[in-house]
This record gives sequence, C-alpha cells and structure tokens, in this order.
Amino acid sequence: MALSLVRMVRLALVGLVAFTSTVSALPAPPVPRSTVLAPDADPFYQPPAGFAFEAPGTILSQRDITAAFFGLVPIDVEAYQLLYRTTAINGSAIATVTTVFKPKNAKLDRFVSFATAYDSSATRCQPSYTYQLGAPQDSLIASVELLIIQIYLALGYTVASPDYEGPEAAFGPGRLAGMGVLDGIRAVESFKTLGLDDNPMVVGIGYSGGAIATGWAASLQPKYASELNIKGWVQGGTPSNVTGTMYQLDNSAFSGFVPSAIAGLSKSTAYGAELAPFISEVMTAEGQKILDSTLSECATANLLAFFGRSIFETSFQTMGEDFIFDPIIQSVLKKNTMAVNKDETPTVPTFVYHATNDEVIPYADAEKMVNSWCDWGANVKFTTYARGGHATTEIIAILDVIRFVKDSFAGTTKSGCTENTDLLSILNPIALGVELEPILVKLIDALFNLGEQDSKVKSDPVGVLSTNL
Repeated sequence: MALSLVRMVRLALVGLVAFTSTVSALPAPPVPRSTVLAPDADPFYQPPAGFAFEAPGTILSQRDITAAFFGLVPIDVEAYQLLYRTTAINGSAIATVTTVFKPKNAKLDRFVSFATAYDSSATRCQPSYTYQLGAPQDSLIASVELLIIQIYLALGYTVASPDYEGPEAAFGPGRLAGMGVLDGIRAVESFKTLGLDDNPMVVGIGYSGGAIATGWAASLQPKYASELNIKGWVQGGTPSNVTGTMYQLDNSAFSGFVPSAIAGLSKSTAYGAELAPFISEVMTAEGQKILDSTLSECATANLLAFFGRSIFETSFQTMGEDFIFDPIIQSVLKKNTMAVNKDETPTVPTFVYHATNDEVIPYADAEKMVNSWCDWGANVKFTTYARGGHATTEIIAILDVIRFVKDSFAGTTKSGCTENTDLLSILNPIALGVELEPILVKLIDALFNLGEQDSKVKSDPVGVLSTNL
C-alpha cells in the first residue's frame, strides 16, 4: 500500500513538474502588484440583501479567477471563488469566501478542504485575496502551504480553501472558523460547475492556525453539519488550548500572534459583544496602537512588530499578570478550548500530529486533546515527530498526511486510537522521488532555511521571519 502511494505521488508530481517547467521556460507576462481589489474594496465580498434568510452553506455569488503561484505565475487549473453564507459566534448570518482549485485530472467523487494558516486579523491577508494573480504576497506561511496544495492538485483532488476567519478576518475564535470550514464544504458540494458527484467524499486538512479551523470543524461537524460525507480530518500543530498557547508564545519570537488573536477574538463576528468593551478599558495607548496595527498587517509583520514582548507588560495593558484571569477572558478562552465537551468529539477517522519540541504550540495540550477524544470513543491516529519543530513538522509529515488522506477516501484507516513516534528530521527524497523538482527542492530548501527542530528560527528568528521561503 505504501509503495502504491509513493508511485502515485511520484507520477502525479512528475506531471506537475512537467507543467511547471513548461511555464518556467516561457516568458512570464509582467504582472503589476496590487491590481486585484482587496476584500474591503471588492464588491464581490458583499452579500446580497436578504442573504440571512438562506441556509448556511448557500452560495450567494460566484466568479472565475486566475489563480497564481505567489501572485505572479498563473496556475493551469480551473479556479473559482464562492461567496457563501455562514454563521457568526452569536448565531447571526455572515458571508465569507472559499477558493476552489480543480485540476484537469480531477476525481469527481471527492475533494479536499484545505484550511490555510493565515494567522492574521487583517482582511487583506485572506487566502482568497492572496491566491489571485496580481495580489501582493505578504505571508511567509503561504509560501510552503501553496506548495502543499499543489501536491493535492497533482494527485487529482479538487481543493477548496476557505476564508474561515469570516468577513472580518477574526483570528482565534475556533467555533467561527469551524463553521466557516463546514459551510464552505456545503457550498463546494452544491457548486454544479465543478461536476462533482452528488454527496462527494471530503477530507479536511489544516496545520497550526489552519488546525484551529480544521480541529473545530471536526468537533462541530456531528451536530452542525452531520449530513456531510466527511471521510477524515487531518490536523497538525494544533492550538487546542488557547491559554496554554498564549503562555508559550509570550516573550518569544512568536509573541506577535497574541495581539492578533486578541484583536480577532474581539471582533463583532466573534466575541466582540462581551470582549471588546473590556479590552478597550484595559488597553494602554500603546497596547491599543499595537492591536490596531494587527488589523492591517499579515502574520510576518505582526511577529516582527511584537517580537520578544509580553502581553502582560503594563505598557500593553493595565492589569499585568491578572489580565488572563479576568472572568471575561477566562470565559472566552474556555469556549475556544478543544476537547472540553464530549458531544464535540470527532466521529470520523482523525490524524493528529505534533512535534515533541514544538516551540509555538504546546505538545502537552495536543496530547491531552487526543486522550480526551480517545476516552470518548474517537478514532484518532496520533503521531509524535520527535525531531521536528513547529514549522518543519508540517513538511516532514507530508507523506504520512498524504497516506492518511488516501486511506480515508478508501475507507481503510485503522479503527480505534493509535500512537506512534517518528524520528525523521528531513523530507525523505527516496520516498518522494528525486525527480520531483521543483516541489521537492522547494520543500527541502524550506527545511534547510528553518533548520532541524526549527533551530534557525530559534537562533535567528528575525532573519528567518523576514525571508520568504
């Protein structure tokens, strides 16, 4: 079975390499940056009057787009964007967009929902904007994840990537993101232009910030969208406990994620009604300026701006260490902790993976989530990557993820809960095939730039964060 998968990956990617090489050999047309309207200025993102009366997942508008590698080189796939109705935290109707890529060799009985980790509360960082020809490219994370999406396209999977943070780009609220993923799947299923079979099989995937969305989609699906034909979920580097994640991020190279999350959780589509007045009251002038800046910047800029700082500084907010213990903060954090409620346990095979030495998201929190789900009868494969860091593990795990996706669609995943430890620290060139340039080269180059267990991120975080992989 493993050999079959390796051959499958090789053949699929060889085809993609042939296409990419052809494109690279042709003179690329000059594409001026920022020729695409940002979401705030693009009327496509505005829902029509009366949309609130539509069911969640209803397509409100649709358009063809020219998708591009890094906003420059067009991708030879069909690409569409769907504006669809979804649900805010308070139950009100909102609308967001999913981008759908359909390869020429598409399997019509299945598709992949891929939650890109954009980790920002700025609407200009939404994937639907980043994917378009001519759009600016401000996300370090997207550099690697776009390569991974290419793999699924080469394997014949249609891929849908939703703006799961919603119309305001609310980074952090897991339930909002989970509903955004599930309603995006509903929208794709009903989009007849794709020619998908009725009730197609779906596997949802997400890493890091994308695992917030995918993990919550897996948790909410049994009640919120039980009709969907979900065959599996994949979530890696999962921020399952926001409190634990905040403490781990604080005073680190990744501190900038925390103000972005505070801003996201405070938005009206999230917990703004209860949280925004409190945040406004306790923020200092400097703290408010930092929060405001996150509303216009993508992840890398936010990380650099708040590098090594603490949200517990009294220059940021007036409560100091007591900030996180306030009842309002505690209430919001608890609502965004996975595996608290038994009735929010995934009911289909789920692959969870995490690095032991993850410097961004605590390993212990992911392990606790898995243990709770398993105690409640879930079917979970939990792989620990002993020699990975947060950034490198998404790349190291790619073959295991692809294998799980294939097995999920085939219905051949093992039942019950299993655990294993993987000692790989590099992407195995034999497993993926040495002929798989440029994707293989790019992924190995990304691993080199990050270092084993993210060692280069730890030793020179500013340099790495400032470099597009």
